[in-house]
Amino acid sequence: MGGMWGEYVPVAVRRAKAMKEMEKLQKKGQNSEPVKIDGTKIAKKFWGMKWCNHIESFADYSNRLPRGRTYARNGSICHLSIQKGSFEAIVSGSSLYKVSVNIITLAQNKWEAIKKRCSGQIGSILELLQGKISDHVMTVVSDHKEGLFPGVKEINFKCSCPDWAGMCKHVAAVLYGVGNRLDTRPELLFLLRGVDPSELVSTKLSVETLVTADRIDDGELGDIFGIDLDTVPETKPSRKNVQKKTTVKEKVKATGKVNKVQKRPKKALDFDKLTGKKLQAIRKEMNLSVDKFASVLGMTPATIQRWEDSWGVLKLQFRSRNALKDLLN
Repeated sequence: MGGMWGEYVPVAVRRAKAMKEMEKLQKKGQNSEPVKIDGTKIAKKFWGMKWCNHIESFADYSNRLPRGRTYARNGSICHLSIQKGSFEAIVSGSSLYKVSVNIITLAQNKWEAIKKRCSGQIGSILELLQGKISDHVMTVVSDHKEGLFPGVKEINFKCSCPDWAGMCKHVAAVLYGVGNRLDTRPELLFLLRGVDPSELVSTKLSVETLVTADRIDDGELGDIFGIDLDTVPETKPSRKNVQKKTTVKEKVKATGKVNKVQKRPKKALDFDKLTGKKLQAIRKEMNLSVDKFASVLGMTPATIQRWEDSWGVLKLQFRSRNALKDLLN
């Protein structure tokens, strides 16, 4: 039935028409990164949910967001790309509409304040991006005024549709689409705000524990790490000379610092069989507290405690394995 609003076109029909139009654009070089939402929840993980909660806190957006949620859920976002300071999208309605949103990148003083408040509390990029961080850090990074998310005055948008409203349903849909995208690619939030997430992570490995070698003899170190400590001669030996064995303790006392000691592995640490109890045993053999062990590995104490309390084999990520290797070598 026709009327002043035009004839109703079912969503499925509009989607099919939109896909054909997108195919034409793709042939002209237009990339297609559609937003696909399974179920009714637009976002299910920390960063995505926090983003959606944040935009819903804006009173200026309250009237338009419900229609935007519907558009996002029914697959209307045919394309969404996120870059530093902006994101662009193509949304299917009665036609294909182009949406562009500019976001002011995070002010340097605000970023420095966030880093200061989170200092020493985030152990790895993986923890940060998965949202597995303390309540304090979660509060800092998701604070509506002082966190990572943009304020309402830092968001500017436009859409090619004829809607006269300040925010049309297509823009609202795209804002929700960003929340969905952050579920699988949370690093895009940091890209959007123009900051480096690694700056929030305590990655510098301390060499402080190597000085505790004066309390551990070579035999004990060999038992802990499965290695022999070879010698490092102070003068270049001839081929006939036998290298004089020098302990780590002697090196600390003689030089005041720990030089790199050559090690010949007897049996490398098997990460495929490393359990929480085994890791705990290594820490205790080194006479280290959980806090000190965490500091050396560049992790949080909570992470170390979680590892040690785990049952079965630990599934450590690349960075965590490298940190352990650096400590044991």
